[in-house]
Amino acid sequence: MTEKEIGKYFNIMLLSDNDDEFLTIKKSHNAVEVSFTETKMTIFFEDGRELSIPLEWFLLLWNATMEQLNKWRLIGDGEGIHWEELDEDVSVEKLLE
Repeated sequence: MTEKEIGKYFNIMLLSDNDDEFLTIKKSHNAVEVSFTETKMTIFFEDGRELSIPLEWFLLLWNATMEQLNKWRLIGDGEGIHWEELDEDVSVEKLLE
C-alpha cells in the first residue's frame, strides 16, 4: 500500500517540506452513527474516532427507553443529534470541547 493509499484509508495527510515529514490528522466534528448501551451513548465520527458519553449527562436520554434512544436522526451533516419523540438535541461539537 502506498503512502497516499494509507493516508486516504486513515484519513490523514502526509506533508513533506525540506525533507521534514509531518503527519496531519484530519479531524471531523461530524457524526455518522450513534449507538447505546444501558449507561452510555457512543458517537462514531466520519474520521474513524469514537466518543462515549455517560447517558446520565443528559436527563432526558437517561430516563428514555432503549426504543426511544434508537429513534435518533443526525442534524445537518452530523453536527448534532435529534430525538423527535424526546424533543432533545445534542450538539456533537460541544461534546468535543
